[in-house]
Amino acid sequence: MIMEKRKLRERLLRIINRFPEKRVIVVGDLIADEFVETMTERISREAPVLILRHLASRIAPGGGGNAASNIASLEGKAIPIGVVGEDEAGEKIISSFRERGMETTGIITEPRYQTPLKTRILAGGIHTAKQQVLRIDKWRPLPDSSGLRDRIAERLLTKIEEADAVLISDYGLGILNPSFFPLIREETRKKKIPLTLDSRYNLLQYPGATAVTPNEPEAEGALGMRLENDDDRALEAGEKLLDLLPGTEAVLLTRGSKGMILFERGKKPAKIEIYGTEEIADVTGAGDTVIATFTLALASRASFYEAARLANYAGGIVVMKRGTATVSREELIDAVKRDLR
Repeated sequence: MIMEKRKLRERLLRIINRFPEKRVIVVGDLIADEFVETMTERISREAPVLILRHLASRIAPGGGGNAASNIASLEGKAIPIGVVGEDEAGEKIISSFRERGMETTGIITEPRYQTPLKTRILAGGIHTAKQQVLRIDKWRPLPDSSGLRDRIAERLLTKIEEADAVLISDYGLGILNPSFFPLIREETRKKKIPLTLDSRYNLLQYPGATAVTPNEPEAEGALGMRLENDDDRALEAGEKLLDLLPGTEAVLLTRGSKGMILFERGKKPAKIEIYGTEEIADVTGAGDTVIATFTLALASRASFYEAARLANYAGGIVVMKRGTATVSREELIDAVKRDLR
C-alpha cells in the first residue's frame, strides 16, 4: 500500500510539473461574479427586513471565466474565448484576465450584450463570518446570436492549432448551443487533444466530448431521475450517461461531500473520497475548479483516473475558500504530498 501511494504521488507530481507547458482553450459563458460584503445593523422599521451596511464589493470572473482563471492559477496557459458586454462587468473580467497574464484576443466585446452578473450579498456581524443571504442574477440573452457564434468559431479556429486541450463551459446563457459543438469536436479530434465539457442544462446534446464532469443535480436533470445522494443510484446514473454519450470516453460525476465517481468505458467505476474536511466554507465555482484541473491534467498526459485525483484535490482546497476562488500549483502539490505520504 505504501509503495502504491508513493508511485501515485510521483506520477501526480510529474503531471503537475508539466502544467506550465500546456495551453488550454476555454470557450463558453463568461460571467461576472459580484460579492457585496455588508454588516448587519438592525431590523428596518419600514418592513420586516434586515438593514445591511455596505462594506466592500468585488467582481471576479465566473463560469467559463473562473475555469480559465483556475488554469492560470495552476500556471497553465489559459486562452479564454467568449463574449462580454460593453459594460463595467465585462471590463472587470478582461482586466482580471490581463492581471493574470492571460491573452484576451479571443474575447468579443459586444455592445448589444449585457455581461451576465451574479450579485451575492454577504452579511454578518463584527466578529462573525459573512454568509450569503441573497443572490441577484442579471442577464439577458442576445436577440440574434448566430452571427456572434460565427465570430466565436473564427477565434476558436485561429487558436486551436496551438492548444493542448479545449474546455467547453456552457452555463445555458445562450452564447453556446449544441449546434456549435460539432466544429469543436472535429477540430480537437484532428489534433488528437482532449475536449472536456461542463454543461448546466444540455449535457446529453454534446455527444463525443472526451470527458464530461457533471455534478449530481446536472446528472439528475439530464437523466430525469433522482439520485437522492444514494451510492447505487449514482453508479446507475454514471453508467447511463456513458451509454447516452456515444464517443465520450469518461464521465466524472461530482458528489459534493461524497467525493467523486469516475466512469470509463470498459472499466469498473472508481470512487474517490472527498479530500479535506466536510466543513465547507463556500462551494461557489467549485465545479469550474474541478474541470479546469481535470482538463489541464489531461493535457499534461494524465490518465482519466490521475486527472480525477488531481481535480478532487483542487476541489477540496477551493471549497475551503470564500467566494469565487482559485487553487495554486503550490497548493495542489502540497495536497498531493500530504495525502500520499
